[in-house]
Amino acid sequence: MGCGIAEVLAAAGIDVLIVDEAAGKAAAAVEQIASRQRARAQAGKISPDAVEKLLARIAPVETLHRLADADLVVEAIVERIEPKRQLFKALEEIVGPDAIIATNTSSLSVTAIAAAAKRPQRVAGYHFFNPVPVMKLVEVISGAHTSPEVERALVDLAARFGHRPVVAADTPGFIVNHAGRAFGTEALAMLREGVASIGEIDAILRDAAGFKMGPFELMDLTGLDVSHPVMESIYTQFYQDPRYRPSVIAAQRVAAGLLGRKTGRGFYSYDANRQAMPLETAQAAETAALPKRVAVLADNDAGDMQKLVASTGATVLSPEDRTPKQDDLILVGLEGEDVAGAAIRLGLSPSLCVGYDSYFGLGRHVTLVASAATSEKARSAAVALVQSTGRKATLVNDSCGAVCQRVVAMIVNIGCEIVEQKIASAADVDAAVRLGLGYPHGPLEWGNKLGPARILRILDTVHERTRDPRYRASLWLRRRAELGLALEE
Repeated sequence: MGCGIAEVLAAAGIDVLIVDEAAGKAAAAVEQIASRQRARAQAGKISPDAVEKLLARIAPVETLHRLADADLVVEAIVERIEPKRQLFKALEEIVGPDAIIATNTSSLSVTAIAAAAKRPQRVAGYHFFNPVPVMKLVEVISGAHTSPEVERALVDLAARFGHRPVVAADTPGFIVNHAGRAFGTEALAMLREGVASIGEIDAILRDAAGFKMGPFELMDLTGLDVSHPVMESIYTQFYQDPRYRPSVIAAQRVAAGLLGRKTGRGFYSYDANRQAMPLETAQAAETAALPKRVAVLADNDAGDMQKLVASTGATVLSPEDRTPKQDDLILVGLEGEDVAGAAIRLGLSPSLCVGYDSYFGLGRHVTLVASAATSEKARSAAVALVQSTGRKATLVNDSCGAVCQRVVAMIVNIGCEIVEQKIASAADVDAAVRLGLGYPHGPLEWGNKLGPARILRILDTVHERTRDPRYRASLWLRRRAELGLALEE
């Protein structure tokens, strides 16, 4: 991380000193930067002259005292509070009175770190993301005493070296690690509930919702020894708010050493760091003859599914037809609901009902949902029908909000909480999530795309059905949805 920070600063024409207490480490860091930059020059991505000018701006030094003339010091040492406090105490005795001292912490309180400083008003958070030259985002965090001038200086500097600065209050997880809680924790919750297998959940969220990686793939890449402690830390720091509840599944896997790519086994197994297969797989639904008559019912628009069914040659029954034959199939569009609840509410025969996610994946990867009462014939017929249109189909066990709805609604909900609590602006939340997490949309942007009222209905339906406070809607979201306002400030 320190190498990357030095590299982007030097590339912007800023003179940089790298210091490390371990002998030779600073010089090795400069060599690492040189090797990477010269490889880029050989690939034609940068001129050799530009590389040498960049490297001329970086110098390794052996002691902190060489930083006496620095205008800014960014620490990127071990992620423990006491070593950081001790370092800040030492730096204050060396640097000038106007120098800014910034911490690259990803999870520790900036205010708590600055408490050791004599002049905490010049201490701030400057949180970069790995690899720094590629991840064009930096979080600027003001502690309780950080001066506005320091915050502005760090924001302006970020623009100078080509990163998007986002300003965050000093709260657990800042923006990115806070906003990212729903993706992994909700996937783990679905796995624990037996909704679907690891590979199925990943595939649905990639194909139907547009994520670059599934949550289990991402946890394997990051390392569960890294991601699970972050889940526990955020949960603890927010005083056990159910929205951030971790999973016993992750804790057990950490204890078992199933950490991901780094250990060769995680949620998937790996051969030479290449993903092989999930450690647990669900049986594929059996295919069957295409159904001849299909009823499509949805509280929202059922038109897209009706067109899909009609394209197979099946007869689309009238929504008013409540007396289907035993060989018929009933497809129920879900909006936060589970199939069992929808069948009973609508007075349908549960054995004939298969739910589907009407908002995600109808054009590519359709999520089908079966209740405990759904017959094997109906399950197989629904899968066969979707697959006959050239689309992927995954049949999951009953779940409120299928897979994508509950994950995306929770992402939007937590984004709304961040804005409501004045942790960051809506624009900064969206930018941080797109750039820092690589989601297809920022939380507020996604909420507006689907409609705040729809997100609210999904959350309220899941909350009412599960009675789990995890799914309680942000009051900021509720008010804006009820007033017909967009999720923006």
